Amino acid sequence: FSPSVLGTREHWDAAYERDLQTFQDIGDAGEIWFGEESMVRIIRWLEKQQVPLESSVLDIGTGNGLLLIELAKSGYTDLTGIDYSPSAIQLSEKVREKEGMSNIKLKVEDFLAPSAELSGFQLCIDKGTFDAISLNPDNAVEKRKQYVRSLCSALKPEGFFLITSCNWTKEELLNEFREGFEMLEELPTPKLCFGGRIGNTVTALVFQRK
Repeated sequence: FSPSVLGTREHWDAAYERDLQTFQDIGDAGEIWFGEESMVRIIRWLEKQQVPLESSVLDIGTGNGLLLIELAKSGYTDLTGIDYSPSAIQLSEKVREKEGMSNIKLKVEDFLAPSAELSGFQLCIDKGTFDAISLNPDNAVEKRKQYVRSLCSALKPEGFFLITSCNWTKEELLNEFREGFEMLEELPTPKLCFGGRIGNTVTALVFQRK
């Protein structure tokens, strides 16, 4: 991929500072990455697999924290969100406070340089963070490799990793996560028809750590 400002911390700091101001002004928490159906898709899979409600969940690049709010409303009790942007965490804290979900844990944390306590999760979720890392102008290839190493550290053996991407195809994601992970399932996403060809605008996969 071509390098992009979407892969820089400066971009996301500025974006979440704007969203934080908007939330303080009018109570709007900002957009849901990949739309509301992306959250429904994740929760539906968890319910179908009967993933226990006490399972420890890490939202990688939590942004405004809305996915964690929906998980909490669905009954999940051990929820952690991280983001390298302090403004994102400030925003997600305000959203958490507004929703009365005091049990959600939120931390400023760079997933590519994780702290020691970022480990032992039974479920890790990524909606767009791996995409953003892939666009980093500064050695994105190495950053993607570090992401996989960090994921191996954060996730328990046999834990689940759910990734939603608009930049990567299923085959490409299988290649990116071939070290230490196996794919369990591809989740249905909206299809696009163009020029007689049908494709997906978004890829959503479930991996399990070996």
